[in-house]
Amino acid sequence: MWNTIKEIAAEFVNNTGLSIVRAIAFFVLGLIVVKLVRIILRSALYKSKLDGAAATFVISIITIVLYIALVVLLIATLGFSTAGIIAAFSAVALAVILALKDSLSSLANGIIIIFTKPFKKGDYVKIGDKDGLVQDIRLFNTKILTYSNEEVIIPNSDVLTTDVTNYSTMPLRRIVFSIPVPYSADVAEVKTILLDGVNSYKHTVKTPAASVVLEEFGDSALKFSVRAWVLNENYWEAFYALRELAFGVLGARGISVPFNRLEVSLMPTPADTAEAPAAKEKKA
Repeated sequence: MWNTIKEIAAEFVNNTGLSIVRAIAFFVLGLIVVKLVRIILRSALYKSKLDGAAATFVISIITIVLYIALVVLLIATLGFSTAGIIAAFSAVALAVILALKDSLSSLANGIIIIFTKPFKKGDYVKIGDKDGLVQDIRLFNTKILTYSNEEVIIPNSDVLTTDVTNYSTMPLRRIVFSIPVPYSADVAEVKTILLDGVNSYKHTVKTPAASVVLEEFGDSALKFSVRAWVLNENYWEAFYALRELAFGVLGARGISVPFNRLEVSLMPTPADTAEAPAAKEKKA
Protein backbone atom coordinates (compact mmCIF):
# COMPACT_ATOMS: atom_id res chain seq x y z
CA MET A 1 0.00 0.00 0.00
CA TRP A 2 2.77 2.43 0.97
CA ASN A 3 4.56 1.59 -2.23
CA THR A 4 1.43 2.51 -4.21
CA ILE A 5 1.11 5.81 -2.37
CA LYS A 6 4.75 6.57 -3.01
CA GLU A 7 4.36 5.79 -6.68
CA ILE A 8 1.27 8.05 -6.94
CA ALA A 9 3.08 10.84 -5.07
CA ALA A 10 6.18 10.47 -7.24
CA GLU A 11 4.09 10.54 -10.41
CA PHE A 12 2.23 13.62 -9.17
CA VAL A 13 5.46 15.44 -8.35
CA ASN A 14 7.15 14.45 -11.60
CA ASN A 15 4.19 15.29 -13.82
CA THR A 16 1.24 17.28 -12.42
CA GLY A 17 3.22 18.89 -9.62
CA LEU A 18 5.86 20.20 -11.95
CA SER A 19 3.16 21.49 -14.27
CA ILE A 20 1.54 23.39 -11.40
CA VAL A 21 4.88 24.81 -10.29
CA ARG A 22 5.67 25.84 -13.86
CA ALA A 23 2.22 27.41 -14.20
CA ILE A 24 2.68 29.41 -10.98
CA ALA A 25 6.13 30.52 -12.13
CA PHE A 26 4.79 31.55 -15.54
CA PHE A 27 1.89 33.37 -13.88
CA VAL A 28 4.17 35.42 -11.62
CA LEU A 29 6.64 36.04 -14.44
CA GLY A 30 3.78 36.98 -16.78
CA LEU A 31 2.41 39.57 -14.34
CA ILE A 32 5.87 41.09 -14.01
CA VAL A 33 6.28 41.22 -17.81
CA VAL A 34 2.86 42.82 -18.29
CA LYS A 35 3.66 45.46 -15.68
CA LEU A 36 7.05 46.21 -17.24
CA VAL A 37 5.53 46.47 -20.73
CA ARG A 38 2.89 48.89 -19.42
CA ILE A 39 5.54 51.06 -17.76
CA ILE A 40 7.69 51.13 -20.91
CA LEU A 41 4.71 51.86 -23.16
CA ARG A 42 3.39 54.60 -20.89
CA SER A 43 6.78 56.26 -20.77
CA ALA A 44 7.33 56.01 -24.54
CA LEU A 45 3.84 57.04 -25.66
CA TYR A 46 3.40 59.97 -23.28
CA LYS A 47 6.77 61.37 -24.40
CA SER A 48 5.70 61.10 -28.04
CA LYS A 49 3.31 63.45 -29.88
CA LEU A 50 0.49 60.93 -29.55
CA ASP A 51 -2.68 62.28 -27.94
CA GLY A 52 -3.21 61.28 -24.29
CA ALA A 53 -6.49 59.49 -25.04
CA ALA A 54 -4.87 57.58 -27.91
CA ALA A 55 -1.94 56.59 -25.70
CA THR A 56 -4.28 55.30 -23.00
CA PHE A 57 -6.24 53.32 -25.58
CA VAL A 58 -3.09 51.70 -27.04
CA ILE A 59 -1.85 50.72 -23.55
CA SER A 60 -5.25 49.20 -22.67
CA ILE A 61 -5.45 47.14 -25.86
CA ILE A 62 -1.90 45.79 -25.50
CA THR A 63 -2.53 44.97 -21.83
CA ILE A 64 -5.67 42.98 -22.69
CA VAL A 65 -3.81 41.05 -25.42
CA LEU A 66 -0.96 40.23 -23.02
CA TYR A 67 -3.37 38.97 -20.34
CA ILE A 68 -5.17 36.74 -22.87
CA ALA A 69 -1.82 35.34 -24.04
CA LEU A 70 -0.85 34.69 -20.41
CA VAL A 71 -4.09 32.79 -19.76
CA VAL A 72 -3.58 30.62 -22.86
CA LEU A 73 0.03 29.92 -21.81
CA LEU A 74 -1.04 28.87 -18.31
CA ILE A 75 -3.69 26.51 -19.72
CA ALA A 76 -1.14 24.95 -22.07
CA THR A 77 1.37 24.59 -19.20
CA LEU A 78 -1.16 22.66 -17.14
CA GLY A 79 -1.52 20.20 -20.00
CA PHE A 80 -4.97 21.17 -21.23
CA SER A 81 -5.76 21.62 -24.91
CA THR A 82 -5.87 25.26 -25.97
CA ALA A 83 -7.94 24.57 -29.08
CA GLY A 84 -11.18 24.41 -27.11
CA ILE A 85 -10.31 27.53 -25.13
CA ILE A 86 -9.56 29.49 -28.30
CA ALA A 87 -12.82 28.26 -29.86
CA ALA A 88 -14.74 29.35 -26.75
CA PHE A 89 -13.07 32.76 -26.83
CA SER A 90 -14.01 33.11 -30.51
CA ALA A 91 -17.66 32.18 -29.83
CA VAL A 92 -17.91 34.62 -26.95
CA ALA A 93 -16.22 37.36 -29.00
CA LEU A 94 -18.66 36.82 -31.88
CA ALA A 95 -21.67 36.97 -29.54
CA VAL A 96 -20.37 40.17 -27.96
CA ILE A 97 -19.77 41.75 -31.38
CA LEU A 98 -23.30 40.93 -32.57
CA ALA A 99 -24.88 42.20 -29.34
CA LEU A 100 -22.86 45.39 -29.21
CA LYS A 101 -22.59 46.27 -32.90
CA ASP A 102 -23.90 49.84 -32.35
CA SER A 103 -21.55 50.40 -29.42
CA LEU A 104 -18.67 48.92 -31.39
CA SER A 105 -19.46 51.32 -34.22
CA SER A 106 -19.11 54.20 -31.76
CA LEU A 107 -15.91 52.59 -30.44
CA ALA A 108 -14.42 52.34 -33.94
CA ASN A 109 -15.35 55.95 -34.64
CA GLY A 110 -13.86 56.96 -31.30
CA ILE A 111 -10.57 55.35 -32.28
CA ILE A 112 -10.66 57.21 -35.61
CA ILE A 113 -11.35 60.52 -33.85
CA ILE A 114 -8.55 59.97 -31.34
CA PHE A 115 -5.96 59.17 -34.02
CA THR A 116 -7.06 61.54 -36.82
CA LYS A 117 -7.72 64.44 -34.41
CA PRO A 118 -10.43 66.46 -36.21
CA PHE A 119 -10.66 68.33 -32.91
CA LYS A 120 -9.10 68.20 -29.46
CA LYS A 121 -10.07 69.03 -25.91
CA GLY A 122 -10.73 72.76 -25.51
CA ASP A 123 -11.65 73.37 -29.18
CA TYR A 124 -14.84 75.24 -30.04
CA VAL A 125 -16.72 73.03 -32.48
CA LYS A 126 -20.10 72.58 -34.11
CA ILE A 127 -21.26 68.99 -34.52
CA GLY A 128 -24.55 68.76 -36.38
CA ASP A 129 -26.74 71.39 -34.72
CA LYS A 130 -24.82 71.39 -31.43
CA ASP A 131 -21.91 73.73 -30.73
CA GLY A 132 -19.68 74.28 -27.73
CA LEU A 133 -16.28 73.58 -26.18
CA VAL A 134 -14.95 70.02 -26.34
CA GLN A 135 -14.69 68.76 -22.76
CA ASP A 136 -13.71 65.13 -23.30
CA ILE A 137 -13.14 62.70 -26.18
CA ARG A 138 -13.99 59.19 -25.08
CA LEU A 139 -13.93 55.89 -26.93
CA PHE A 140 -17.73 55.75 -27.23
CA ASN A 141 -18.80 59.40 -27.14
CA THR A 142 -17.67 63.01 -27.20
CA LYS A 143 -18.70 65.51 -24.52
CA ILE A 144 -19.11 69.22 -25.34
CA LEU A 145 -20.13 72.13 -23.12
CA THR A 146 -22.34 74.80 -24.67
CA TYR A 147 -22.07 78.49 -23.84
CA SER A 148 -25.32 78.09 -21.91
CA ASN A 149 -23.40 75.69 -19.62
CA GLU A 150 -25.24 72.65 -20.95
CA GLU A 151 -23.37 69.35 -21.18
CA VAL A 152 -24.08 67.52 -24.43
CA ILE A 153 -23.01 63.89 -24.97
CA ILE A 154 -22.73 62.95 -28.66
CA PRO A 155 -22.16 59.29 -29.69
CA ASN A 156 -19.03 58.95 -31.80
CA SER A 157 -21.06 57.08 -34.41
CA ASP A 158 -22.93 60.37 -34.97
CA VAL A 159 -19.82 62.55 -34.91
CA LEU A 160 -18.27 61.09 -38.05
CA THR A 161 -21.55 60.84 -39.97
CA THR A 162 -22.42 64.55 -39.75
CA ASP A 163 -20.74 67.85 -40.56
CA VAL A 164 -18.12 68.90 -38.03
CA THR A 165 -16.91 72.51 -37.95
CA ASN A 166 -13.83 73.28 -35.85
CA TYR A 167 -13.68 77.01 -35.14
CA SER A 168 -10.43 76.75 -33.17
CA THR A 169 -8.16 75.36 -35.87
CA MET A 170 -7.07 78.62 -37.45
CA PRO A 171 -5.50 81.52 -35.49
CA LEU A 172 -7.68 84.16 -37.21
CA ARG A 173 -11.43 84.37 -37.81
CA ARG A 174 -13.41 86.78 -39.97
CA ILE A 175 -16.42 88.67 -38.69
CA VAL A 176 -19.01 89.58 -41.32
CA PHE A 177 -22.19 91.54 -40.74
CA SER A 178 -24.54 93.79 -42.72
CA ILE A 179 -25.70 97.29 -41.84
CA PRO A 180 -28.36 99.31 -43.73
CA VAL A 181 -28.06 103.04 -44.57
CA PRO A 182 -30.49 105.41 -46.32
CA TYR A 183 -30.45 105.74 -50.11
CA SER A 184 -29.71 109.44 -49.62
CA ALA A 185 -26.30 108.68 -48.07
CA ASP A 186 -23.07 108.99 -50.03
CA VAL A 187 -21.68 105.50 -50.70
CA ALA A 188 -18.01 106.50 -50.61
CA GLU A 189 -18.49 108.43 -47.36
CA VAL A 190 -20.29 105.52 -45.68
CA LYS A 191 -17.53 103.10 -46.68
CA THR A 192 -14.85 105.45 -45.32
CA ILE A 193 -16.67 106.00 -42.02
CA LEU A 194 -17.25 102.28 -41.42
CA LEU A 195 -13.75 101.27 -42.48
CA ASP A 196 -12.10 103.87 -40.24
CA GLY A 197 -14.27 102.77 -37.34
CA VAL A 198 -13.50 99.06 -37.81
CA ASN A 199 -9.75 99.72 -38.15
CA SER A 200 -9.74 101.75 -34.94
CA TYR A 201 -11.16 98.83 -32.92
CA LYS A 202 -8.56 97.32 -30.58
CA HIS A 203 -8.95 93.69 -31.69
CA THR A 204 -9.02 94.23 -35.47
CA VAL A 205 -5.83 92.94 -37.09
CA LYS A 206 -4.16 94.84 -39.93
CA THR A 207 -3.39 91.78 -42.06
CA PRO A 208 -5.64 90.59 -43.64
CA ALA A 209 -7.14 94.06 -44.03
CA ALA A 210 -10.72 94.87 -43.13
CA SER A 211 -13.13 95.79 -45.92
CA VAL A 212 -16.52 97.42 -46.45
CA VAL A 213 -18.53 96.76 -49.63
CA LEU A 214 -21.95 97.68 -50.94
CA GLU A 215 -23.69 94.35 -50.67
CA GLU A 216 -27.30 94.86 -51.75
CA PHE A 217 -29.90 97.38 -52.90
CA GLY A 218 -32.68 96.73 -50.41
CA ASP A 219 -36.31 97.76 -50.58
CA SER A 220 -35.83 100.73 -48.30
CA ALA A 221 -32.06 100.96 -47.72
CA LEU A 222 -28.59 100.28 -49.06
CA LYS A 223 -26.98 97.30 -47.32
CA PHE A 224 -23.25 97.42 -46.64
CA SER A 225 -21.22 94.34 -45.67
CA VAL A 226 -18.55 94.95 -43.03
CA ARG A 227 -15.72 92.38 -42.88
CA ALA A 228 -12.94 92.35 -40.30
CA TRP A 229 -10.37 89.81 -39.08
CA VAL A 230 -9.63 89.18 -35.40
CA LEU A 231 -7.65 86.65 -33.35
CA ASN A 232 -9.62 83.53 -32.53
CA GLU A 233 -9.62 84.21 -28.79
CA ASN A 234 -11.11 87.68 -29.34
CA TYR A 235 -13.86 86.56 -31.72
CA TRP A 236 -16.91 86.70 -29.49
CA GLU A 237 -15.98 90.02 -27.89
CA ALA A 238 -15.40 91.59 -31.31
CA PHE A 239 -18.48 89.91 -32.80
CA TYR A 240 -20.84 92.15 -30.84
CA ALA A 241 -18.58 95.15 -30.25
CA LEU A 242 -18.07 95.85 -33.96
CA ARG A 243 -21.82 96.07 -34.55
CA GLU A 244 -22.20 98.63 -31.79
CA LEU A 245 -19.20 100.53 -33.14
CA ALA A 246 -20.63 100.64 -36.70
CA PHE A 247 -23.97 101.94 -35.43
CA GLY A 248 -22.21 104.55 -33.30
CA VAL A 249 -19.86 105.96 -35.96
CA LEU A 250 -22.69 106.32 -38.46
CA GLY A 251 -24.88 108.07 -35.91
CA ALA A 252 -22.04 110.44 -34.99
CA ARG A 253 -21.87 111.55 -38.65
CA GLY A 254 -25.63 112.07 -38.86
CA ILE A 255 -26.36 108.91 -40.84
CA SER A 256 -29.26 107.08 -39.27
CA VAL A 257 -29.98 103.42 -39.75
CA PRO A 258 -33.32 103.23 -41.60
CA PHE A 259 -36.15 100.94 -40.67
CA ASN A 260 -39.33 99.86 -42.38
CA ARG A 261 -42.29 102.19 -41.77
CA LEU A 262 -45.94 101.63 -42.56
CA GLU A 263 -48.11 104.60 -43.59
CA VAL A 264 -51.88 104.19 -43.20
CA SER A 265 -54.33 106.49 -45.05
CA LEU A 266 -58.03 106.47 -44.12
CA MET A 267 -60.26 106.59 -47.21
CA PRO A 268 -63.79 108.06 -46.93
CA THR A 269 -66.57 105.45 -46.89
CA PRO A 270 -69.74 105.70 -49.02
CA ALA A 271 -71.72 106.56 -45.90
CA ASP A 272 -69.42 109.51 -45.17
CA THR A 273 -69.81 110.71 -48.78
CA ALA A 274 -73.61 110.59 -48.53
CA GLU A 275 -73.72 112.42 -45.20
CA ALA A 276 -71.57 115.32 -46.42
CA PRO A 277 -74.30 117.04 -48.67
CA ALA A 278 -76.89 116.57 -45.95
CA ALA A 279 -74.67 118.35 -43.46
CA LYS A 280 -74.21 121.26 -45.87
CA GLU A 281 -78.01 121.64 -46.34
CA LYS A 282 -78.52 121.85 -42.58
CA LYS A 283 -75.92 124.60 -42.32
CA ALA A 284 -77.68 126.50 -45.05
